[in-house]
Amino acid sequence: MDIKIPEILRKRAEELELYYQEKMPTMAPLIKQCFLNTIETTVKQLDDESYFVITGDIPAMWLRDSAAQVKPYVKYIKEDEYLAKIIEGIIAKQAEMVLIDPYANAFNDSPNGKGHKDDTVLNASVWERKYEVDSLCAPIYLLYTYWKETERENVFTDRIKEMIKAVIGVFKTEQNHEKSPYYFQRSHCPESDTLSNQGKGAPVKQTGMTWSGFRPSDDRCIYGYLIPSNMMAVTALTYAKEMAEKVYHDQALSVECSDLAKEIEEGIKAHGICDHPEYGKLYAYETDGYQNYLFMDDANSPSLLSMPYIGYCEKEDELYQNTRKFILSKHNPYYIEGTYAKGVGSPHTPEGYVWHIGIVMQALTSTDRNEIMQCLDMISKTHAGTNFMHESFDPNQPEEYTRSWFAWANTLFAELLDYLCTSNFFE
Repeated sequence: MDIKIPEILRKRAEELELYYQEKMPTMAPLIKQCFLNTIETTVKQLDDESYFVITGDIPAMWLRDSAAQVKPYVKYIKEDEYLAKIIEGIIAKQAEMVLIDPYANAFNDSPNGKGHKDDTVLNASVWERKYEVDSLCAPIYLLYTYWKETERENVFTDRIKEMIKAVIGVFKTEQNHEKSPYYFQRSHCPESDTLSNQGKGAPVKQTGMTWSGFRPSDDRCIYGYLIPSNMMAVTALTYAKEMAEKVYHDQALSVECSDLAKEIEEGIKAHGICDHPEYGKLYAYETDGYQNYLFMDDANSPSLLSMPYIGYCEKEDELYQNTRKFILSKHNPYYIEGTYAKGVGSPHTPEGYVWHIGIVMQALTSTDRNEIMQCLDMISKTHAGTNFMHESFDPNQPEEYTRSWFAWANTLFAELLDYLCTSNFFE
């Protein structure tokens, strides 16, 4: 069932369009349609009156993507009860999905059996069962953002509490992946779409961190401890601790969240930081606890570049700045420079392609006005006349791109422009 567009979002989109017509005309044709893309094209109300969010050109609801797509709307909830109802419905739907299968990353709108038929534990409600740590963090982030913005506690049902407990349970289990029940294998596919070792992935040593089978790109991890996702887990558990204490008044659950966050954080500090001959101490992208490291970054968030955006550290943090300099250099194998753009790409997309999410994230995490303006200029030259963001594009021929309808990228871009407007960046 199609939904109507909340009036506050329509109003804000028009305000932003007028603002950029004056301040940066090259952005004006993009902002309104990118800002509204998620609510106009990806959110629907199901027959049971719950809400469902697709990612764009894929008809499933990713936990990570759906949370990211609607997050920029949350700050407008207090001005529109209809918008509040939608966001509350999405929060409830995400909790329902986590409790169906906390190892799944994407779900159907009903138990219709659509999606991938992999060698794993199948469920008719699950579109894909690639286990990604950030998939379990995303609903907690959205819930916390909603609570902090509105101070409302009406969404904190028993089911939400059970979701938090389920997340903790999986994170704890995957601290010792050898004893995990999870396995995943896909046939007749690229190597990056399946796990080795009979679906268990490459061996890892216990470190305190929590294991992830796949990255936010849905590509498999080479080494099972994905540092950006563990950073997101630390932050999500910190949020969960506060909600357990102040909303549910459950001290035991609060302590459990706090203790687990501390264990994962200590694992990151002990096993995720290395010395680089040019950049000094910085974070690796992945490790296995056996002193094997992967030095790179992927444009999909959570990424190392996104550390301040996901609330793990401040933009000025020295370790982050060292890591950022590495990411935005040719030492990162997925940093690409072309005629019209330069930025972070991904092994998930064609070689040499830059991601719009990567460029937007670079701007969102920058403290340099010139760098932010350079990012905006690159975006203005690489949307291929569509006035929308894409997944990835050839920086030498921007008309060659992947995914014409990628709502997350559109929303993140709109979030950047909304932020620059409210922070008086152009004044």
